[in-house]
Amino acid sequence: MNALKTRDRTFIIFSLILAAIVGGLVGDIIGQFLPDGPAKILFSRAYVIGWDTTTIDLWVITLSIGAQLKINLISVLTMLLVIVYFKWWYL
Repeated sequence: MNALKTRDRTFIIFSLILAAIVGGLVGDIIGQFLPDGPAKILFSRAYVIGWDTTTIDLWVITLSIGAQLKINLISVLTMLLVIVYFKWWYL
């Protein structure tokens, strides 16, 4: 009976999303203070996954739909640290 409960899954997913947000913010802040060079490119480069905003005009109502995920090196590293933490100490 090693199956994760729904509450545990929700907590792990929330922790991964929070780690990605905090890691992205920290990576952007570090990239702002570094001098021009390879280190600044490494910390400040981010890949955007998703689609741009699409607008649907229905005369009475206008809908805007879109979602993008911005991933940088530090966000990936913080997500990996959260996975290692849960693997070793929680699960």
